[in-house]
Amino acid sequence: MPSRTEAIQRAETYFDNGAFLSDLARLIAIPTESQERHQKPQLMRYLKEEIRPLLERLGFKTHIFENSDPAGGPFLFGERIEDSNLPTVLTYGHGDVIRGQAGSWNDGRDPFVVEEDGDRIYGRGTADNKCQHLINLQALGCILQEKKELGFNCKVVIETSEETGSAGLDEFFQEHKKLLAADVLIASDGPRLQADTPTVFTGARGGYTFTLQVNLREGANHSGNWGGLLADPAIILANAISCIADKRGQIRIPAWRPTSLTSDIREALKDLPVGDTQGPAISENWGEEGLSPAERVFGWNSFAVLAMKSGVPEAPVNAIDGYAFAVCQLRFVVGTDYRGLLPSLRAHLDENGFENVEIRQEDRGFFHATRLPTNNPWVTFAMTSLEATSGKKPHLLPNLAGSLPNECFAETLGLPTVWIPHSYAGCSQHAPNEHILKPVARDALRNMVGLFWDISEKGAPC
Repeated sequence: MPSRTEAIQRAETYFDNGAFLSDLARLIAIPTESQERHQKPQLMRYLKEEIRPLLERLGFKTHIFENSDPAGGPFLFGERIEDSNLPTVLTYGHGDVIRGQAGSWNDGRDPFVVEEDGDRIYGRGTADNKCQHLINLQALGCILQEKKELGFNCKVVIETSEETGSAGLDEFFQEHKKLLAADVLIASDGPRLQADTPTVFTGARGGYTFTLQVNLREGANHSGNWGGLLADPAIILANAISCIADKRGQIRIPAWRPTSLTSDIREALKDLPVGDTQGPAISENWGEEGLSPAERVFGWNSFAVLAMKSGVPEAPVNAIDGYAFAVCQLRFVVGTDYRGLLPSLRAHLDENGFENVEIRQEDRGFFHATRLPTNNPWVTFAMTSLEATSGKKPHLLPNLAGSLPNECFAETLGLPTVWIPHSYAGCSQHAPNEHILKPVARDALRNMVGLFWDISEKGAPC
């Protein structure tokens, strides 16, 4: 008789015998760098050569859709409908990765060749997001091997443009709402709070990237002959940034300061760990004063300067440049008026005498802030299942600190959203030396088999 325990043992065997690593290596080998135009054919290759065959082996019908937005890559949709009366689970992943940054990895590693080193598995896309959706799809496979059926309906969306802002994803969802109809989204992205404990989050902070620029004149002028006579764009820009956030990073624009850090959210965050022993130490005197680290990163907005430049930093000369710019970003929580972000910034700069600082919205994408109540029945169901499998009470977050296209599921499709990340904070996501930890991946595979098994046996929670 099929059993939950034996299905989980199948997952353990799949991981331990090297099949998981072999499957992951093939996915990583396809350089799906969505930020590089010349790699766009690799996005379709990933879907056609790897994901479609995997899903069809699991009994899914698949279809690949071109993206209506020329800035985005294709989508793969798969579905396995066993009975219209059964609950339907939608899952998601993204096959694209950020630039490989070849030449910057330790020990000369090739970002698109999987390499093991102790408990680490290196490769671009291991943490974000190829390993994560591979785990979820293979967990479905373990259920099918054990029971010959899922016991629920399942739909899958794999996009290929998440790293460039999920261009065209919401339009795709708007056009295909009926096709994508489901009872819940259960998907994986981002890191656990601690590597040895499962995490569940129900939404994400929004992200808005923009450029500030001061353009006063063509070229540069000798700093001796013209110093004190010509306005310096870099100094103007630095002062403009200082009126957005103070010396400890506290936001000074009233409209950018959220009102949604309520008592229930503070209660949910109060015992959660923040940071990672293998990552940088948390700055004690940085961010909003009076908030705990968890409140600052999960319950508040944060402003960051991603890059800034004036002149030629690599080879400075004695000259005052006529141009300066900074690429900036706001991460924001639910309750922040995202439509008013740039208008309020414009008004704030003008009020402080920085009318000559131009604002340009970046093409790198924009994500809304979302948050599902943590007492939603699907959240409770997932938490109970994960604890039963792992033996540990999962950490529960109202939202991820980072950003992802959760609004497409929560707002456009109207679904409860349950995210179960399979990476960890020290994974070097978006940097050289990206990796996953073998114990985390193995544990995640076991947990997802257990969760899908429980849905199969118990159905949708009331």
